[in-house]
Amino acid sequence: MSQLGGTPVLILKEGSERTTGKSATRNNILAAKAIAEAVRSSLGPRGMDKMLVDQFGDVTITNDGATILKEIDVQHPAAKMMVEVAKTQDEETGDGTTTSVILAGELLKRAEKLLDQKIHPTVITEGFRKAAARSLEIIDEMATKIDPTDRIMLKKAAKTAMSSKIIHEYDELISNIVVDACLAVREEIDGVSTVDLDRVQIQKKEGDSIEATKFISGIILDKEIVNSGMPKRVEDAKVLLISAAVEVEKTEFDAKLQITSPDQINAFLDQEQQMLQDLADKIVATGANMVICQKGIDDMAQHFLVKKGVSAVRRVKKSDLDKLSKATGATIYSNLDDMSPDGVGFAGLVEERKVMNENWVFVEECKHPKSVVIFIRGGTELVVDETDRSIHDALCVVKDCMEEPSVVGGGGAPEAEVAKGLRKFAETLEGREQLAVEVFADSMDIIPKTLAENAGLDQIEMLMKIRAAHGEGKKYAGLNLTEMRVEDDMTDIDVIEPVAVKKQAIKSASESAQMILRIDDIIAGAKSAGGPPGGGGMGGMPPGMGGMGGMPPGMM
Repeated sequence: MSQLGGTPVLILKEGSERTTGKSATRNNILAAKAIAEAVRSSLGPRGMDKMLVDQFGDVTITNDGATILKEIDVQHPAAKMMVEVAKTQDEETGDGTTTSVILAGELLKRAEKLLDQKIHPTVITEGFRKAAARSLEIIDEMATKIDPTDRIMLKKAAKTAMSSKIIHEYDELISNIVVDACLAVREEIDGVSTVDLDRVQIQKKEGDSIEATKFISGIILDKEIVNSGMPKRVEDAKVLLISAAVEVEKTEFDAKLQITSPDQINAFLDQEQQMLQDLADKIVATGANMVICQKGIDDMAQHFLVKKGVSAVRRVKKSDLDKLSKATGATIYSNLDDMSPDGVGFAGLVEERKVMNENWVFVEECKHPKSVVIFIRGGTELVVDETDRSIHDALCVVKDCMEEPSVVGGGGAPEAEVAKGLRKFAETLEGREQLAVEVFADSMDIIPKTLAENAGLDQIEMLMKIRAAHGEGKKYAGLNLTEMRVEDDMTDIDVIEPVAVKKQAIKSASESAQMILRIDDIIAGAKSAGGPPGGGGMGGMPPGMGGMGGMPPGMM
């Protein structure tokens, strides 16, 4: 709405809301702080879990920042940006999601105080940009290079990632499984390690306990052996992979046969049987004793394979067939005439086993598998799902350590060291940017403070002790939350984190804080009150009821 010569001029659609200037910025900061506060208590080994219930009544219990924010149906646009921070962190490095959100929230909270001192948002964002760039340099300077195949270091990183999770009691078992899986699918290209986690298949089934979780150098198929006459256990299996149907092909068009005598029917059936016998003979000729087929296997063909002692599984997913090819080294044949002994793969053991109330086929002990499985067990479905999320974090951390082989101590040590370095850096700047860099440094302290707070310690006292240790040059001094004290070197108690995770957390938190600070005008279009013409849905609801319209500013 604008006044021109006393005449009101409508610029925006009726019902639109516009918030400008300070109130817009405050509104956004309030929403971002609320999101950070929501996940804050779940940080660290002493962090708590959240129980999330969606509109269908499905329950999720987790302390994974990205999962919590995904499950909460956030409406406020600035709050959605904070959810994006966690999502980016999760996709990029797989861990550190809670850290990045808490950091972004703290940067905004402290920036608000600078805004109160009449410092322009552009000056603050420029200071934040310089501080973030310097932070990344400090982390690189304090990092320790590692060998990407060093099992001991990789296990330590995996255990640190799991320390705050439900599975931390089983961290010895799980860290071995995770490191085995990553080393199995690791490839080296031009001296650089790459780890494709899509090749690590996660299969999960409730029943049994978490300690029954195991690593399988092969693949699990949620199918069963097609015929009860076939062997259910095949040792030293020679695996043949077929993507075509082991059946007699039907004609493309409707064909009619004129039969004048019973002999012709017999001849016709004998011919079909002969064709299927030939197909079975071709399969046997390759030397294979285990056939895995993407499509169907005719009953008669099954009969011939049973007589030859060959086992078979049918209707396997295309993606599983590709994984089997990587695991066993077999070629996938789409034409049965092309099959040869050279394209047959190897697996030490193929066995059908009963898992809960289903029969699954386990393909194990492949020699040099490029595709492997982690088979997760747990008492209930909720436990299995949270174990899956925890193992995903651990896999990502080990992958990060392999692809960017340098680590730092954990327990708030990198943040404290960055804060110390930034305070020195601030002294070299002139003007008001110096204040913004100091604010960035103070914001980094939120991580050790939150770790202490979640463990029930005095956060100010712990922070002062950590600062004192860093002042003495102990760059890896951080919080030992097992013995509830400040440790001079976190690497001594095997708490290490990948550099990639720490750097990404600072980048994503800093960028989102800068973006939110630069917004000084929020123009929200009127919420649609009616549903589609003639349809049901939101039809009779008053304006502002759909979504967040009627909610007070800053609410999620």
